[in-house]
Amino acid sequence: MSLTDAQLERYARHIVLKEIGGQGQQKLLKARVLVIGAGGLGAPCLMYLAAAGVGTLGVIDHDAVSLSNLQRQIIHDTASLGRPKVESAKAQLARLNPDVKVETHGERLTARNALDIVSRYDIVADGCDNFATRFLVNDACHLAGVTLVSGAVGPFEGQVSTFKSHLRDAEGKPYPNYRDLVGEAPPPGAIPACEEAGVLGALTGVVGSLMALEVIKEITGAGTSLAGRLLIYDALETRFRTLTLRHDPQNPLSGEHATIRDLSVHE
Repeated sequence: MSLTDAQLERYARHIVLKEIGGQGQQKLLKARVLVIGAGGLGAPCLMYLAAAGVGTLGVIDHDAVSLSNLQRQIIHDTASLGRPKVESAKAQLARLNPDVKVETHGERLTARNALDIVSRYDIVADGCDNFATRFLVNDACHLAGVTLVSGAVGPFEGQVSTFKSHLRDAEGKPYPNYRDLVGEAPPPGAIPACEEAGVLGALTGVVGSLMALEVIKEITGAGTSLAGRLLIYDALETRFRTLTLRHDPQNPLSGEHATIRDLSVHE
């Protein structure tokens, strides 16, 4: 796959990076990435993946653009109010980079469709806003053998990690997945939703951009994977810290005696 003159100019700042170069840019152009949610995290993640030249971007979201979204969901604008988020996102990405093919899934991700949708892509970036979907995406990616970059935010704090428990680390152990980080979902109402607790708009831009960066690293092989680590950003203190995640042999999805073999537990 050779780059056109226009692509050589568009991606010039990538191509001069020895960690990416022409080969890395070609990998990006061939890649298929699914982004879960076109909201606060999905918006900047989609924008930077499109700008980077990821060849095919899938976006799944069942919601429509509302006025309260625009404080942080920068892929949408006032003219898009009431429009399905996947269509608004697709239009913006087409304006940003015509190299990118956008596949829209204007539906909820469920136990019935998750494996089919996830299996169509090389890597998934999850920017959803609820625990049920995070567990579903995690399990679907493990069962489909697809790497997952996962992000989450609170009012002033965000976190990012890469989960690929279908693969093994240098010691021959499975990489950890979301179930090694969060054993089970908290009871409904235990953690206030964004509508109740609020969220700093620019924080979602930081975390969504970090998600895009980790996706690009996984595709090109640049740098060190975030697999096995959790990156936490405290916006009020302007502080990053990294925690080590370990695989739990009792993990019901990827442990020694795994009991989750399909997505029926999510029905």
